[in-house]
Amino acid sequence: MARRHPSFDLILFFATAGKGRMLVKYRKRQIVFAQGDSADHLFYVRKGKVKIVVTSEHGKEAVLAILGHGDFVGEACLSGIRLRHATACALTDCELTRIAKVAMISAIKGEPALSQLIMSYLLARTDRIQDDLIDQFFNSSELRLARVLLRLANYGKEEAPEPVLPHISQEMLAEMIGTTRARINFFMNKFRKLGLIKYNGHIEVHSSLLKFLLRDLRNKK
Repeated sequence: MARRHPSFDLILFFATAGKGRMLVKYRKRQIVFAQGDSADHLFYVRKGKVKIVVTSEHGKEAVLAILGHGDFVGEACLSGIRLRHATACALTDCELTRIAKVAMISAIKGEPALSQLIMSYLLARTDRIQDDLIDQFFNSSELRLARVLLRLANYGKEEAPEPVLPHISQEMLAEMIGTTRARINFFMNKFRKLGLIKYNGHIEVHSSLLKFLLRDLRNKK
């Protein structure tokens, strides 16, 4: 009687060390990798949040994304790039799985479940980038801020929302949205007065902010 091989366990793959995989921890503000570094690894976020920042030749910084549990960091290495196009920095204390590019490619080729996960993630990431572009062109700064806060709180993801966000400065929100800190301060105060958020050092996002966003988007149609 032929022996059955155990099915591939995605959770175990990302939660344990193994060939080409290492469990690593980063403290708040610690650099995971820097723009210009060799792109030979990717990371899976098991706990915490990671900020992705790009710096221009003139030293101007822009926050591209804030990634959390279940997200990949530096996955562009799978496309063949040799150098990092951005810097990844721990926004909070983080626990990540560091996976060598060659090990990940080998695992993807041999495990359909992992291949499907990566494909679904990359497609979802592409959709999100497209939505961000549409948001930037057609929506106001106020609606863009509401959308970013909801995303950071995990509204719309399969896992339960995390309404209390780690400390995220108004400067960082302004960089993500493409507006000024003064505008962010104005909208944050407005959201707080409307009871859509609590804002006292940390940001607590209420589900009513989602209703506010959906209502305003419907009114624009």
